[in-house]
Amino acid sequence: MYPNRQLSERVASGVAWSFAEKTGSMLLQMVVSIVVANQLAPMDFAVMAVLTVFTALAQVVVDSGFSQTLIRKASPTQGEYKAVFRFNILTSLGLYALLTAAAPAVARYYGWPEIAGVAPVLYLLLPLNALCVIQNTIMVREFRFAQLSTITFLSSLISGITAIALAVAGCGVWSLAAQRVVMMASKAAMLWLRSPWRPRGVRASSLREMAPYSLRLMSTDLVTSLYNNVAQLFIGKIYSGDALGYYNQAQKLKDMPVTSAMQSIQSVTFPALAKIADEREKFAEGYRRVVMVTAFVIFPVMAGLIATADDIYTLLLKPEWHPAVPYFRILCVAGLFYPVAAVAYNVLKARSDGAIILRLEIIKKILMTVILAVTIPMSVRAVAWGMAAAAACDFAANTLAARRYTALTLRRLVRALLPAAATTAVMYGAVMLLGEWTAGWHVAARLAAKIAAGAAVYAAVAAAARLEAMREVVHIARDLTHHTK
Repeated sequence: MYPNRQLSERVASGVAWSFAEKTGSMLLQMVVSIVVANQLAPMDFAVMAVLTVFTALAQVVVDSGFSQTLIRKASPTQGEYKAVFRFNILTSLGLYALLTAAAPAVARYYGWPEIAGVAPVLYLLLPLNALCVIQNTIMVREFRFAQLSTITFLSSLISGITAIALAVAGCGVWSLAAQRVVMMASKAAMLWLRSPWRPRGVRASSLREMAPYSLRLMSTDLVTSLYNNVAQLFIGKIYSGDALGYYNQAQKLKDMPVTSAMQSIQSVTFPALAKIADEREKFAEGYRRVVMVTAFVIFPVMAGLIATADDIYTLLLKPEWHPAVPYFRILCVAGLFYPVAAVAYNVLKARSDGAIILRLEIIKKILMTVILAVTIPMSVRAVAWGMAAAAACDFAANTLAARRYTALTLRRLVRALLPAAATTAVMYGAVMLLGEWTAGWHVAARLAAKIAAGAAVYAAVAAAARLEAMREVVHIARDLTHHTK
């Protein structure tokens, strides 16, 4: 994907392996989510949604941006690895104790006693994740994405089986908590088995040199995580547990393809872009191609989910979940913007000193505060539209800010995005027309016809137009085939 052929091969291979794993994990998690959701009530998801907000914030503090700093550094020392590992462990234990102690107060605030019982188990995610941050970071630096992909998929499989078994046994919200904890525990165990790194034999270095950049990233990620989740805290308190359950489940289903696409590309491209950060033209071309491929993959997926939302919920989920359909559609609109915005964010991480990232986030979050203040009192649907508007603003802000750190012009960036957007629009129109013609069909046949027609139309238009993005995707697929032989 990059002009430097050796790096290009490593990035393409990394993206291919990561995308294959993320796609497999996404399909697995989708099956697990659907099976579990049909066994549980929206209230169970509401309890997890509230606790997940605190877990997400705590995870950002535990890492504090140090893992990304280690990825960016040219040659981290063993002492630096040990220092970050020790910081992660101590911080995770402190936050675990603090959050567990606060859980009864949170339970009383919402009037949901289940929170106090589940919290001590779910918060085990913090020390478990801290145990394997360094092993994961080293594998990313070394482009060992085949191993990481295998580990992630296997941990998803183990945790998915556990969640289904507990849900069928009538364990309710505990099946959701167990899924998260078992996944992290199995991932940590496998990373320790596959990585030779151990926190011994060297003296821990000082974190002072890495702290400025790392803490700027932490501040940015902390604010971002808070604003990505804060709406759920208000929905649960102002409206109802069921309303929060519908919103949370819609967001989870939307996040599966978005997160898969983002993580598979982002986890590879950040270290790759960081390696060519000082090569102006190569960096700009790498940025352009990553944006182009990201849009080519994510745009049709999100548009397809919007067009088939009713059929998906009718076929796969019990009627109790159908009120979530409007939220799901709106949140998929937000999903169009997040992956491309994340690529621009990687440019800022790779090229800037972190200060602009923090300033940019402050501006975006002031705007987000206004959006939330306006939409939260209105309705849950208004909150969902607010999230879509915020995603569009995030995309615009990151993209404009990234122009300062790359030779890629705004015109070239738009030209990289427009072909995928236009092809997606044609595909969406075809699927919607087909929906009108097949209205009387059985829902399973109608959904299958829409998916097949959408994929065929998108591929045909892209091939007829000879889109560069399609050639890149084919190249990545061939790279995966070559490296798996």
